[in-house]
Amino acid sequence: MDDIVTRRTAVAAQRRSGPKRPSRAEAEEAVRTLLAWTGDDPDREGLKDTPQRVADAFEEYFSGYRQDPAEVLSKTFEEAGGYDDLVMLRDIRVDSHCEHHLAPFIGAAHVAYLPNGRILGISKIARVVEIFARRLQTQETLTAQVAEAIETALRPRGVAVLIEAEHQCMSMRGVRQPGVKTITTRFTGALEADASYRDRFLQMVHGPRR
Repeated sequence: MDDIVTRRTAVAAQRRSGPKRPSRAEAEEAVRTLLAWTGDDPDREGLKDTPQRVADAFEEYFSGYRQDPAEVLSKTFEEAGGYDDLVMLRDIRVDSHCEHHLAPFIGAAHVAYLPNGRILGISKIARVVEIFARRLQTQETLTAQVAEAIETALRPRGVAVLIEAEHQCMSMRGVRQPGVKTITTRFTGALEADASYRDRFLQMVHGPRR
């Protein structure tokens, strides 16, 4: 009976920790397999180093899995001089990958919050967008994750997130519609309840750039 309990505990722990991460060599061999599957020769001169390069690129593309947004947002400041109006970052670059096709989607995030006695270092907001973007994503999930992370860390009076991006899985394949932008939003607190705050946020998003 003790052995059965031990095995079940081990299985449960493995499920909680997720699947075992393959080795670098296994990842490179998987790339070789895909190259061969396309009909090309992975041993020809132009492709022989491609598995290593792809593995290097994946380390960079998906570096967000090795970073903790809660840690980035853990430092806040109470000295805001009584400021309690919108704090907004506009045009944060978004480079992410669709979890359905591994194709890039590229665009911009616009993030705002209403302070509730504490503020964030502005670079931290951009950093959190980057951390979540550098994971396999849907744009809807990315939008919600950014809003939730700021909400949880800061407990502000409200958060607004708008992301607009072009998805290569739509522009380069399938319906092949280049230039089409997907727009997603998430509002919480006063920014959800008060239309005047939402309107101001959207006016700031779409306001003139210099």
